[in-house]
Amino acid sequence: MKYALCLLLTALLSYLWGSLNSAIIVIRLLKHEDIRDRGSGNAGLTNVLRVYGKMPALITLICDLFKGVAAVLAARLIVSGLLDIVFFNDKIFIGYVAGLFVMLGHIFPIFYGFHGGKGVLLAATTLIAMDPLTCLLSLSVFAIVLAATKYVSVGSISAAAVYPLFTFVTQTIRHTEGRLMNTLLALVIGLLIIYMHKPNILRLKAGTENKFGKKNKKTADKDKP
Repeated sequence: MKYALCLLLTALLSYLWGSLNSAIIVIRLLKHEDIRDRGSGNAGLTNVLRVYGKMPALITLICDLFKGVAAVLAARLIVSGLLDIVFFNDKIFIGYVAGLFVMLGHIFPIFYGFHGGKGVLLAATTLIAMDPLTCLLSLSVFAIVLAATKYVSVGSISAAAVYPLFTFVTQTIRHTEGRLMNTLLALVIGLLIIYMHKPNILRLKAGTENKFGKKNKKTADKDKP
């Protein structure tokens, strides 16, 4: 019973924490505007950068970094540390639960009409706290694909696709007992990120997707970090 309750509370609190959208809060505090009414209408870092510039974007980035890392570390500290509750003989697993639900809160925030970002940046920040090696490998794929294609969306989709594979391989090498369940949650996170890029995939097929550092006047960029 206590295990189920622990999972439920971790999921709920992480979701509510993730629902605090950094882009919306930062722009309301700094500019007294709603980021969703400007630019592409996206409540994410990319739109903040393009509409308001580097400083608001940097503050948004820092807030998103804190949000993702804090969710994972808090779950591991409280559940695995203070309560001494461990799932599948692996103290990391509860971090994946927190990471998934804080990301769901970011993408579908209950406080903002379930309209948020794509969750790429948040997935990366939670992964830093869960599995730094897998994070480094996934970010390397993102950077290489971005450099080769100049498309942020392609880099994000590629990183999301290899994320579960890297999770399984690296944790198998390290003999992590909960690697199968961790890989399963990593797969859910990766598929969720790819699904949220459906509009980008359609624009890529149509040849109207924006390249990194360039604006396409014919279409608004829908990227949500």
